[in-house]
Amino acid sequence: MILRRSPQHGRFDPNDNISSDPRRVARFSFDEVLRQPESWRGAAAAGTKMLTFLSSALALFLSVPLLVFVALPHIRKYVAGGVCKSTAKLNGKVVVITGANTGIGKETARDLAGRGAKVILACRDMAKAEAAACEIRNTTGNQEIIVKKLDLADTKSIREFAENFLKEEKELHILINNAGVMLCPYSKTADGFEMHLGVNHLGHFLLTFLLIERLKQSAPARIVNVSSLAHHGGRIRFHDLMGEKSYNRGLAYCHSKLANVLFTRELARRLQDTGVSVYAVHPGTVFSELPRHSVVLNVLWTTFQYFLKTPAEGAQTSVYCAVVEDLESMSGKYFSDCKPAYVSTQGRHDETAKKLWDVSCELLGIQWD
Repeated sequence: MILRRSPQHGRFDPNDNISSDPRRVARFSFDEVLRQPESWRGAAAAGTKMLTFLSSALALFLSVPLLVFVALPHIRKYVAGGVCKSTAKLNGKVVVITGANTGIGKETARDLAGRGAKVILACRDMAKAEAAACEIRNTTGNQEIIVKKLDLADTKSIREFAENFLKEEKELHILINNAGVMLCPYSKTADGFEMHLGVNHLGHFLLTFLLIERLKQSAPARIVNVSSLAHHGGRIRFHDLMGEKSYNRGLAYCHSKLANVLFTRELARRLQDTGVSVYAVHPGTVFSELPRHSVVLNVLWTTFQYFLKTPAEGAQTSVYCAVVEDLESMSGKYFSDCKPAYVSTQGRHDETAKKLWDVSCELLGIQWD
């Protein structure tokens, strides 16, 4: 049954059957469309707008992955950072790298070995160090890759390493203080130093002291101290250097990295006119084993590793400061992505650097004038 509107009332009349007259049916349908209420036409317009919105949303949804796909290579290139473009050869040069069995230390060793240097991997884990040395020999063809035991958390081990090195090697051209710990739960070294300060700063301070005369004899020579952007969050808390009154493992790492920057600054001042230059470097945020003491960081590092530097990329600034020509005038500076970088206010405080030097000598029982 087809209903029609009553001419008097404009309503459908259930008693009027027009299905028997085709002409009336056609005229009714056309007339009814023309006489649609405004609310019906508004609903139609709203439906059109909704379709337009959905089409735009779909287009955006499809374009975002495309934009990300196009942008990713550029993002990755930015993350990779600076590259050492120097082609300098190191034939006949002797290099010591601490913590060279993994991460940026191993990649630094690989690069310098490829340039012809005799590279000594100074490591605590001898099994991993031997495996790294074998890998480097195979990839570079350089057989002068030597493994030596060094535990920076034990001054006895540091002294034994230095004593053996000085007996066996008559020259030392490059010392790269690369090893480090990060986010350790509170613990102490064999000598009672807080672990971050003991390994990252005091261990390398003592090692450099023991090898400095050999470096001077081999001049021109270089020292590279691997620091971090995290030094911006550090303070040298002389009243609580060992964190016995208050300890935060994140801040402890920052404090030790600031100590690296200050050590570099003061050491450069003391090495003027000796032919030995020294640099601090920030390797970047690198996908490595360094955050192994933090479950959260390990998960984040694994999840977002595409946006982190590879160890080889992280090694570039260390390599740059070790080999690039005519860098002596920049001794004492802090580098990132193969160029000088901004140092925190605390990292430029000469009096703090001098005081840290004196306190470090006292803690280690040495005299270094």
